[in-house]
Amino acid sequence: MTAERVQRLTDTFRLIRSKDAGPFLLTTDLFCHDAATLRRVLDAGVVTPATFGDLYGVDPASVEVHVVESIHAIKVSFPRPVPSGELADDDITGGQTYGPLVTLLAASSLGDGRTP
Repeated sequence: MTAERVQRLTDTFRLIRSKDAGPFLLTTDLFCHDAATLRRVLDAGVVTPATFGDLYGVDPASVEVHVVESIHAIKVSFPRPVPSGELADDDITGGQTYGPLVTLLAASSLGDGRTP
């Protein structure tokens, strides 16, 4: 993956962020520029419970994907691997959790500048 592919994601997303959603959940938000771009992301089939299950080692059945069309966003919530603040917790605020997702998105058709 190149920096160029990551840069191309800015053509699709205004913001990708992650954060804690309480001591037992993490959430990732993907904000697109407009409705057409949101539809393109959804049609690419990359943001799914199975994807998050694979990326973060959780049961896909425990992953919730919510599309918020009014703000052109996708919110994904899933269980933390360990509770927030536990000794084994390496990201207490969940603020770095989005990293593997960005890598995956950049490697997908969304990062190559083509319409899926």
